[in-house]
Amino acid sequence: MSPKLSRLISGVFLQFLLVCGVADESPKPPDPLYETRAPHDRNGIGKFFLGREIALVMGHQAADWLERPEREAEERTDLLVDSLKLREGEVVADIGCGSGYISRKISKKIGATGTVYGVEIQQEMLDVLMKRMAMFRIDNVRPVLGTITDPKLPASSCDTMIMVDVYHEFDFPYEMIENMIKGLKSGGRIVFVEYRKEDPLVPIKEVHKMSEEQVKKEMGTHPALEFSETIISLPRQHIIIFKKKL
Repeated sequence: MSPKLSRLISGVFLQFLLVCGVADESPKPPDPLYETRAPHDRNGIGKFFLGREIALVMGHQAADWLERPEREAEERTDLLVDSLKLREGEVVADIGCGSGYISRKISKKIGATGTVYGVEIQQEMLDVLMKRMAMFRIDNVRPVLGTITDPKLPASSCDTMIMVDVYHEFDFPYEMIENMIKGLKSGGRIVFVEYRKEDPLVPIKEVHKMSEEQVKKEMGTHPALEFSETIISLPRQHIIIFKKKL
């Protein structure tokens, strides 16, 4: 058999497999997943995922910054929470919840029959979270101590997972999202709230911004997710939503 005929037959066979759903054309993560570079941005960790440098994480020592008086005017978290159209009784995971600034707003929307899982990788931050929940007399927020690769949420438990200015700091973004997907119900949402990298006027360090294109690029490595929508209603951030396929 000639090489040309062999390639033709192989191509036809591959098309047959694709039509029958046998061949897998799902996006694959890069190999290796991560690379390190020097020099790099001093506000990053020198580790890159799909061309994006991962930012330095904010420690629990900076928890007060999350409660700064000007935050509402800068971020319009009221518009953010309203845009999610949360329902009474929903189960929501606030990944990287910090002091619970967003968690307590969500808790009002989902009511007493709903649950907010406040996920953090620092026990000190969870201590701050629960002190503030007690101060505001909120009892539907549950603290969860996760790891840098796993939020440690019950399987298929969540309707919505939200990350507000958090994802760009994940040390292991691929692994973390894979484990978040496991905690989502079928059709559940993963919500990214990130400062818009497309806008040079947003006064945030570059490694703490993300473009819509980059978020889509990174989520493209997770076949279980599909893009849902991008909401541009906030002064500085965009809301980028993916759903777990049914």
